[in-house]
Amino acid sequence: MEYIENRTFDEIKVGDSASLMRTLSQEDIELFAVMSGDVNPAHLDEEYAKNEMFQKVIGHGMWGGSLISTVLGTKMPGPGTVYLGQTLKFKRPVGIGDTITVTVTALEMDAEKKRIVFDCVCANQEGKPVIEGQATVLAPTEKVRRPRPELPDVFLHDRGARLRAVVDLAKRNKPVRTAVVHAVHPELLKDAVRAADNGLIDPILIGNESRVHAAAEEAEIDIDQFEFMDVEHSHAAAELAISLARNGEIEIIVQNIRAGMEAQYTQEIMSAAVREHTGIRTHRRMSHVYVMDVPAYPRPLFVTDAMINPDPGFEVKPDIAQNAIDMARILGVDRPKVALLAAINTVDRRMRTTMEASALCKMAERGQIRNAVLDGPLTYDTAVSETAAKHANLTSEVAGRADIVMCPDMESGELLAKQLKYLAGAREAGVVMGAKVPIVLANPDDTTHSHVASCALASLMVRGRDRLESR
Repeated sequence: MEYIENRTFDEIKVGDSASLMRTLSQEDIELFAVMSGDVNPAHLDEEYAKNEMFQKVIGHGMWGGSLISTVLGTKMPGPGTVYLGQTLKFKRPVGIGDTITVTVTALEMDAEKKRIVFDCVCANQEGKPVIEGQATVLAPTEKVRRPRPELPDVFLHDRGARLRAVVDLAKRNKPVRTAVVHAVHPELLKDAVRAADNGLIDPILIGNESRVHAAAEEAEIDIDQFEFMDVEHSHAAAELAISLARNGEIEIIVQNIRAGMEAQYTQEIMSAAVREHTGIRTHRRMSHVYVMDVPAYPRPLFVTDAMINPDPGFEVKPDIAQNAIDMARILGVDRPKVALLAAINTVDRRMRTTMEASALCKMAERGQIRNAVLDGPLTYDTAVSETAAKHANLTSEVAGRADIVMCPDMESGELLAKQLKYLAGAREAGVVMGAKVPIVLANPDDTTHSHVASCALASLMVRGRDRLESR
């Protein structure tokens, strides 16, 4: 066990010193900004900083100042020290990668009051001072030796940053003609307007006229700028949207799903979409793909299928995999790693999922599933954790580094997506792939951020389809 031990006033003499060394990282700057609330762009905005005095991002001045407190509180004098005063002069900036040595030296001692004045210097790796000053402390008079506290791990994540990147990428394209189905709920209208304001979609609002306008009034938004199509009810709205897509008049469908009526609205739009002569089917089975921004995972995680195929047979699983692969590739993952999830990591003839996973891997080897590397069966932990994969003695390009996790069925997929969202703090966007046009199913528990990101994702699917097919 490590201990922190102080030096009492009587154990210190003028000229004694203590020091520590730290290297400034980007994470240090971000953590200090979170803790202090100091979001000065000189510390956090590279584009802004390069045009300022130092032409680079610099650390907060008090990051270095706080290291002086660290030496005084943990080394000399150490536990029992009371900080009374501090002067600081900031001589040079500290940039990312700079190594700072902090030294405090006893300068003056007041035996009657047990006070010590310390000379404080923070010097960079070149030996040049970046901070100078003096600190006055009330030194401890009793010996203290305590176990060094074990600090919690701190994980910094800009929640939703990966989805914002999707939105920013989609903004480069022209708005996509989009049918907003059954647009009679205020939140859906707000999200549609937000997506339109971001230049992602050019919406056609489809719904009962009186209800749509009532919803717009409740949401306090102006919808007069958008095209509107009046229908009597949600079923008719779904039918009209599918007809528009089939005729090439729109390129995205956004289906509102009201809380408590998810199954009905999903069934309405999907029933119309798969109808043989009037739907928007292609040669590919339709499936839903989530893009999850999971704080603890180093890359976007694609989860499929969580909304369309309740119990997919083996004959449709290649299409489900290929839909997710295509989405990942359009978003820049050139050769996605696909983990075929199961309860165990080995093939067992008594477990259908493991047998199918093995067969899917062979199909990928022979080019029947394209432009990805597949492995399975894999348990969820071995799919996303290199440590778990190592403990399981798995040698695999996919294990521990999956881009896509393909779930055995819709139930397990939805459970996984919801667990990532509510317990792991993930944010998600999602699109139904495999139809003539992408379909966004707007869940009632999604945030506006997720709705807009889903529209951006659908836009990228539309714009990237031709480019993908030409590769």
